[in-house]
Amino acid sequence: MVRRGVIALPFALGAGGGALGLGTEGFRIFTSEGVRRAAVVRAPRDLPDVPLEDQDGRRFRLAELRGRVVLMEFIYTRCATLCLALGSTFQQLRERIARAHPGAGVQLLTVSFDPAYDDPLRLAEFAERHGGAGPDWCFARPLDDRALAALLAVCGIVVRPDRYGGFDHNAAIHLIDRAGRLARVLGPAAIDQAMIELGRHLA
Repeated sequence: MVRRGVIALPFALGAGGGALGLGTEGFRIFTSEGVRRAAVVRAPRDLPDVPLEDQDGRRFRLAELRGRVVLMEFIYTRCATLCLALGSTFQQLRERIARAHPGAGVQLLTVSFDPAYDDPLRLAEFAERHGGAGPDWCFARPLDDRALAALLAVCGIVVRPDRYGGFDHNAAIHLIDRAGRLARVLGPAAIDQAMIELGRHLA
């Protein structure tokens, strides 16, 4: 059940700390974000089976998307900066996927980490700002706070309340393979790279 509180994870989240700390891996990767992305490439991560509700009030579970390649992002609908940019990135990806991989069944999934506020109506409004939801792009909120926290941790997304009623958070494009594993973590504007990775996973 979604509670009125929010999921707030500390910035010192170890490997999931985004580009917030410094570290090295063979002196080739200097940010913890780079280390995290490399670790996912080496060992894709299983994702928790999160119960979700989409912009139309339809309930489903993350595991139901197994068998499809998924691109996932995390947002909150009140965000006027980074989340809007992410939505624009996914809108461009949607258009490019339709041209390059028609009929491939790629699923775009936008997940809110503010489920107490982001009800289906607000998710639908956010979707309309980016071209509207459809079979290829779903906007959803988790229905279980613990499952959401587990999903954020696996994906390396760090969220904390800011001083203005919103949230500070990092962002990325998350590629989930057909087995339902987190297989790649890409930069939030890495459209070309996302298309390359999609081609590899669809081959």
